Amino acid sequence: MSTPSFLPFESLLPLDEAIRILRAATDGADDGELFVERRKSEALVFDDGRLRSASYDASEGFGLRAVCREVTGYAHSTDVSIPSLKRAADTVRLAVGDGGGTLADAPPPTNRHLYTDADPIAGIDFPVKVETLKAIDAFARDLDPRVVQVSASIAASIQEVAILRPDGVMVTDTRPLTRINVSVIVEQGGRRETGTAGGGGRIGLDGLIAPESWQAKTREALRIALVNLDAEPAPAGVMEVALGPGWPGILLHEAIGHGLEGDFNRKGSSAFADLMGRQVAARGVTVVDDGTIPDRRGSITVDDEGTPSRRNVLIEDGILVGYMQDRQNARLMGMEPTGNGRRQSHAHRPMPRMTNTIMLSGDSDPADLVAEIRDGIWAVGFGGGQVDITNGKFVFSCTEAYRVKNGRIGAPVKGATLIGDGPTVLRHIRGLGNDMALDPGLGNCGKDGQWVPVGVGQPTVLIEGLTVGGAAA
Repeated sequence: MSTPSFLPFESLLPLDEAIRILRAATDGADDGELFVERRKSEALVFDDGRLRSASYDASEGFGLRAVCREVTGYAHSTDVSIPSLKRAADTVRLAVGDGGGTLADAPPPTNRHLYTDADPIAGIDFPVKVETLKAIDAFARDLDPRVVQVSASIAASIQEVAILRPDGVMVTDTRPLTRINVSVIVEQGGRRETGTAGGGGRIGLDGLIAPESWQAKTREALRIALVNLDAEPAPAGVMEVALGPGWPGILLHEAIGHGLEGDFNRKGSSAFADLMGRQVAARGVTVVDDGTIPDRRGSITVDDEGTPSRRNVLIEDGILVGYMQDRQNARLMGMEPTGNGRRQSHAHRPMPRMTNTIMLSGDSDPADLVAEIRDGIWAVGFGGGQVDITNGKFVFSCTEAYRVKNGRIGAPVKGATLIGDGPTVLRHIRGLGNDMALDPGLGNCGKDGQWVPVGVGQPTVLIEGLTVGGAAA
């Protein structure tokens, strides 16, 4: 069954009245908008042979914002009605005060559309999703007798937004998001290890629930678990490290990407503040944030202020050339908005956020880069980590890594953590592979209590020296 189109300014907020209230709220402000949202989400988890949970959530609401210089007034409500909008306008008006600002021009329009607007929840019947999860469980157990537990999940959501400005310009977007995850636990000789794989994007569920798709993810989860079953304790010390392509770009995202967001640099709290135009990375290193890649998890046709997404070059051949900006920070820094003003929902104000953050390929054969390692590790998979934005210091755990000595790949290692800081890592990059890959569609990014979907990507990267934490060799 199809879902009726989201038309809040026809059914809930008469357009003329909404514009009148919005104009009154932002009179004398530098910027502002009314962000109206409808969202649906569904998640199913199949664990240890049975359906453990199934959830469905539907919500709608609006957020009203007025910006005057560095001050932001924001009010939100789940009651999308004229009385609630009037109360919100009275609240945000307090931030504008006597005003004195000149309303910024509306973002440029775009006819580009980067993903389907079909509802991924309604597109596949609930029993089909349950049967797919049962099939994943059975398939994993049949692959190897050492499999003792399987957990699989399917998640889908659709977000519909309408962004109205005081000048009457309105932008709409419909954003699907889907993902399948598989986790496998294997046991041998009393030792248990876990492997996880998954992915998705701004696509329907049809392709993800196709057997060839989930079977590949299940095999990958099992492969990682079996690799870790044979892993030795990780070494410790400063050593050469090769990062694999694709998902290891999460280190780039956390340790470097956040430091290139406009608000941190405007406030001087980023390790990259005041370094525009200076060399911050080894020659050959180019980093972009690209929200225009079709169907990717981090892509957005327009950001949550209505600005079309872009491919923004941040570091070019080692030189810092750009930041990621929302409208407010761009104005305060005398720069252009870059389509990076994002928010978790109508209940959150927008701020500069990444989309798909990518380090571009070099020209080296990845095998040659690993062969250059005299004493170090080859890190292929990553788990969680922590980063301090002010100095770029990070700690990341490896989920799949191998010992390398004199260019020869040895045994897998368990318990390896990578410790360092983003600015130093950028300068110590010794080689870039020609194998740039995007992650399979896994990432979520947290900032100031808000979470948004993101993507990462990179080629094989050889780093001169990183501190590896683990058991002593």
